[in-house]
Amino acid sequence: MNVKRIAIAASILGILSGTLIGCSNGAQNDKTATNTDTNTTTKTASNTSAQTNTATGDKKLRSVAFTAGDLSNPFFVLMGKEIEAEAKRIGGNDVKVSVVSSAYDLNQQANQIENFTASNTDVIILNAADKTGIKPAVEKAKQAGRIVVAVDTGAEGVDATVTTNNVQAGEVACKYIADRLKGKGDVVIVNGPQVESVIQRVNGCENVLSKYPGIKILSKNQNAEGSRDGGLRVMTDLLTTFPKIDAVFAINDPSGVGAELAATQAQRKEFFIVGVDGAPEAIKAIANKDGIYAATATQNPRGMAKEAVDVGNNILHGKKPANSTILIPVKLITKDNVATEQGW
Repeated sequence: MNVKRIAIAASILGILSGTLIGCSNGAQNDKTATNTDTNTTTKTASNTSAQTNTATGDKKLRSVAFTAGDLSNPFFVLMGKEIEAEAKRIGGNDVKVSVVSSAYDLNQQANQIENFTASNTDVIILNAADKTGIKPAVEKAKQAGRIVVAVDTGAEGVDATVTTNNVQAGEVACKYIADRLKGKGDVVIVNGPQVESVIQRVNGCENVLSKYPGIKILSKNQNAEGSRDGGLRVMTDLLTTFPKIDAVFAINDPSGVGAELAATQAQRKEFFIVGVDGAPEAIKAIANKDGIYAATATQNPRGMAKEAVDVGNNILHGKKPANSTILIPVKLITKDNVATEQGW
């Protein structure tokens, strides 16, 4: 092959590329810190999009962004850190990483995705505030050439989804409740934001409990917002409303820990609590022999985050997953095995 012809062709290609893309603002040399502010997104220079190696045709990962449901939840903080670590492991320290919180606000999350899209972000990791409502923003991002991977909860229109088997989480947690109650008792469900993962957990729980005629669900629609404060607020109201409760299913550990705090304040210990996550604070509560936190269906936030980045990077290189939905199984941690479990 004529080397001179290749050089001339490369030169022409460079001129055409410069005409189409425009001038760089030099931001590719800046170090971008992970951004955890709720209302802030990181704007990245246009040249941080996936760049093609003219010798091999391979694309290099240049930028990753993560919009989480709520960065006051340690679960999502941990996911953000793992996303950054995996992105830099793949692409090196020059990879731009942005982590923001939507606070479960659909409009805010749509704006965040628009900003990521305008910033030529290669892979957008999405923890959707609304499975259906976020679809238009996802479709615009994909039309612009961005790759969108949903994590922890599903979203319409994405390239792939990496999530806990949330139906299984609800089933495992509430099978424990049913077994411990021997099929009879009054149960309350401390619900949360109506994202797909939460809906699936509650569905899984109800699927199991419906098989036990002796179990009555007293309440299932109170939104504790997936937070400790929300769990405290909702459980305080439930304790006022219901003089007798036998068990509580909390859709995540922060709200479950808040529910336990409400019980302590009300001096109520006739029931036990089961959550979902495997959060360190829940592991500590379960390990307390005198506490009423009994079990948690543990998730793997690090594993999900790593897998989401890997899947996005593979799609960037033209390698789509065999199954667009990747489910991560759960494991139940109880007072019986908590001594050998570290959670996440």
